[in-house]
Amino acid sequence: MNVLVLSSPGCSSCGDLEEMLRSLNVPYKVVDVTRNPRYLERYPVMTAPGLVVDGRLVHCGVPARDHLARLLA
Repeated sequence: MNVLVLSSPGCSSCGDLEEMLRSLNVPYKVVDVTRNPRYLERYPVMTAPGLVVDGRLVHCGVPARDHLARLLA
């Protein structure tokens, strides 16, 4: 499974999502969309963070922990 967190500088919600992913032992990569705007062309994230799983945007914002686990199942 390939997991990306689409983030922006100073985003506390992005940190919350990263902490949840770590607690679920899910490896992920963080992409700063301000430095890599091409990700916004592919994934229309209106609010950070964006969660991309296997090339598909599955959630914007911070999901509830149980919902996150379902998204990653």
